[in-house]
This record gives sequence, C-alpha cells and structure tokens, in this order.
Amino acid sequence: MAKIYISLGSNINRQHYIEQGLDALTALYGPLTLSSLFESAAVGFAGKAFYNMVVGAQTEHTLSQVASALRTIEFANGRCQNAKKFSPRTLDLDLLLYDQIIADAPAQIPRDEITQNAFVLWPLAEVAPQLVHPILGKSYQQLWQAYDKSQQQLTKVPLTWARKNKEVTLK
Repeated sequence: MAKIYISLGSNINRQHYIEQGLDALTALYGPLTLSSLFESAAVGFAGKAFYNMVVGAQTEHTLSQVASALRTIEFANGRCQNAKKFSPRTLDLDLLLYDQIIADAPAQIPRDEITQNAFVLWPLAEVAPQLVHPILGKSYQQLWQAYDKSQQQLTKVPLTWARKNKEVTLK
C-alpha cells in the first residue's frame, strides 16, 4: 500500500466542491486523514479566495492510476479541461506525494508547490508533520516552521462535511 497526500482547492462554490472532492476521494481510497480547511487569497490571478486542505490516504493504485483518477474527479466536478494554470477552479486536486517517490511523470512528485505555497505546506505539516521531504531531507513540520509566513496569509475556517450519515466537523 502506498501512502499518498493530495491537496484540494476551490474558489467556486467552495464548500460544495471541497465536500464533493472529499466524497470522491473517500469512495476511491477509503478513510482519509484530513488537515484543517484554510482560506487564502488567489495566487497568480485576481479572483475570489480559495479554500484549501490536504488529505492523506493509502492506495494500491499506481502513481499513473492516482494521477488519472484525480483528473477524472476534477472534470466530473466541472473543472474546465483547457483552463489556464492560474484561474478560478471548482475543484483542484494535486497529488503532492506518493510514498517517497521522486518523479517527473505522470505527475511531478514531490510537487514544487509544497514549499512554495503556505496553503499547501501548512496543511501538509498538519497531516504528516514528521514525514521527511524526499529531496530536501527535512520534515514538513520543519519546513513549515522555516517558511516565511508573511508571504501568504491563511485563515482556518470550519468545515462540516456530511458523509454517510456521519458528520465530520473541522475547526
């Protein structure tokens, strides 16, 4: 079983699409480890603020299968196939880590965004604080502690996710 970490983001009907993403990921991978939900300004374009979080899961799927599944979930939730990199999103799913693999295809693993964006690093440090970045050799908790937090402002927001008659509340 491979351990995977996936970032979720949305700035269009944010609560709905984050929940849709969580539902789809749970259906594929079973129980998820959830970070807090964060609100942050759009990066790279002028747009509505995003909700972001990171989830951890285990899978028997290959790296290619996971990357393909994430794209399928995005498109099923209204993501435009030809959208510019920096543009509004109904649902953005990025595979951050697949075990300790380093790869450029079919996805960049580990993703550069881990160390570039607070909205990826902080939630990853919450769900995998002791896990070590396979290139940098530092834990995600260490990387978050060293991150220049003045670069991006994040606010934790509550998430109530109704899942199979169970309600999960993050504060």
